[in-house]
Amino acid sequence: MTVAREQEIRFCTTGDGVRLAYARLGAGPPVLKVGSWLTHLEFDRTSPVWIPWLTELSRHNTLFRYDPRGCGLSDRAVEHFTLDAWVRDLETVADAAGLARFTLLGMSQGGAVAIAYAARHPERVERMVLCGAYSQGILMRGPGARQREELDATTKLIELGWGRENPAFRQMFTLQFLPDGTPEEVDSFNRLQQVSASPESASRIVRGYASIDVQAKAARVRCPTLVMHAHDDSRVPFEEGRRVASLIPGARFVPLQSRNHVLLAHEPAWQTLVAELRAFLDPAAARGTALPFAELTPRERELLELIAEGRDNDDIARRLRLSNKTVRNHITRIFAKMQVSTRAQAIVRAREAGMGMGSAAGAKA
Repeated sequence: MTVAREQEIRFCTTGDGVRLAYARLGAGPPVLKVGSWLTHLEFDRTSPVWIPWLTELSRHNTLFRYDPRGCGLSDRAVEHFTLDAWVRDLETVADAAGLARFTLLGMSQGGAVAIAYAARHPERVERMVLCGAYSQGILMRGPGARQREELDATTKLIELGWGRENPAFRQMFTLQFLPDGTPEEVDSFNRLQQVSASPESASRIVRGYASIDVQAKAARVRCPTLVMHAHDDSRVPFEEGRRVASLIPGARFVPLQSRNHVLLAHEPAWQTLVAELRAFLDPAAARGTALPFAELTPRERELLELIAEGRDNDDIARRLRLSNKTVRNHITRIFAKMQVSTRAQAIVRAREAGMGMGSAAGAKA
């Protein structure tokens, strides 16, 4: 399975001689996704983790994305992994793609790069979306012996096990990014780590991100900004996302009910992310992207999403850590609000509204 639309891959060269691969996908107002660790322009198109993201982002927009230095189809043997170098990479891609004004999307480490670019080029960034982002790397959040020991241990594991066929070493990172991933998603993400960067590059990239600090730059951002962060993000603490939103003037903060650093299409929070993203990218179309069944509470909508995936009451109770009686009570209220009398009717209406799209993947969990 791959993204339905064809992508066009091109190359550009930075001022320090690094060749960067970038891709264009879809049609419409431009969105430029900032390069971050663990990307590969070709492999991502076949990944069950990234296919929903690429499909959604290119549905009504032209999506530009690139592999940063040291990753994917871009040059691997690179000297400098610093914030300034990553911002220059972003500048190079934006210029090569001919983008005068565009939306900037920063995920994870890419969020800090996006903030630095938006502060430096306010005339080019129309709006900005940040997901799972942070303003300070781990060494800048009150550096101490514990943080340095953790960073040293992490980079040593990368150097020792990143390139092995046995995914045991990479699995530790995958479980931080996707603690609720399906076996297929976990396997794909393990493989992405192996093909996206060499052990040496991955280790140096991680050390570079650990020293990032864009707190002062965040205060200079002037474009409308949407910040979304998972409550129980296993990779970047929720507090870091909250801090980013508080530093950027006028930023809107949307908490997401998830443990995953990269949201997955089969979890209830995905519908929230998609609705927020569509409304932010195209405010004029916001009426058509409202959350389905607005009369439901967040918990009821979460439960309906699982019903739409075809899960029975026992499975729902386990996943939401509820008693079967509580699940039955929720379902009774949901059916009343939806004005349906059977589970089959509820599933049909929910799927017509775009819910339960991860049912096939969810059945494997």
